[in-house]
Amino acid sequence: MKILLIGANGQLGSDIMAVFGTKEIVPLTHGDIEIADLEQSRKVLEAHNPAVVINTAAYHNVPECERNPEKAFLVNSVGLRNLSEICLDHRITLVHISTDYVFDGKKSSPYSESDIPVPLNIYGVSKLAGEYFVRRVEKHYVVRVSSLFGKTGCRAKRGGNFVKTMLHLAKTKGKIQVTSNIICSPTFTKDAAAKIKEMIVQNYPSGIFHAANGGFCSWYEFALEIFSQAEIKINVEPKIEGEVEEGVRRPLYSPLISEKTRPVRDWREALKAYLIEENVL
Repeated sequence: MKILLIGANGQLGSDIMAVFGTKEIVPLTHGDIEIADLEQSRKVLEAHNPAVVINTAAYHNVPECERNPEKAFLVNSVGLRNLSEICLDHRITLVHISTDYVFDGKKSSPYSESDIPVPLNIYGVSKLAGEYFVRRVEKHYVVRVSSLFGKTGCRAKRGGNFVKTMLHLAKTKGKIQVTSNIICSPTFTKDAAAKIKEMIVQNYPSGIFHAANGGFCSWYEFALEIFSQAEIKINVEPKIEGEVEEGVRRPLYSPLISEKTRPVRDWREALKAYLIEENVL
């Protein structure tokens, strides 16, 4: 089975490459394919003739999406319209990575696949529009993830992620403030990648799936757990954020659970595995 991976050099893409192995995956980066360009994308996909396309490409700088909605919709929505059209024409399975930001955070318990999305910002709206395009493909998986951390780091954050940021601040600051009222499901990209492989290899039925680590916490609690596991002493103070920050409305509560797949390990266990991989433990 030939699999084409778009965004192979990203934080999640790198771990998808790792769990599948290089023999099964054809890696593509932004230099190889521009999903916002229908004809260029068609040429690339037809040249490779894959059975499966996994798309991890996205414009996910949330404040930038708010300032530049045209680009957000071009990549996150029109790009998926293009991929879905090509996959429809050639009966290719399309796997697309979406986000917890399709929800508004008004619920008091974790969001499952059956909950109705109500995005608050341009990023969330553009990602939800992309989901709808993907769902018209005969065989498809929309995989929502949350608060990713992985060895490669996020390209939009210059290779960083929340865990790396906290470890860096611990070396340079005596005291830090971390948001305590935004609740999420921290997710190790290696675990999300393994779940995506499971869906494809076990031929799950088409649909929407949540692939986050088990449990949930605030960013403040996440930071405390990082420092506890790494045995770092630092003064961490909780900070309250409003629903609107930097001109962007964000969900204050967006942890994910799945009604459709076996549970992924707890985020604390995943964090430990990541810290071991990073040679912190």
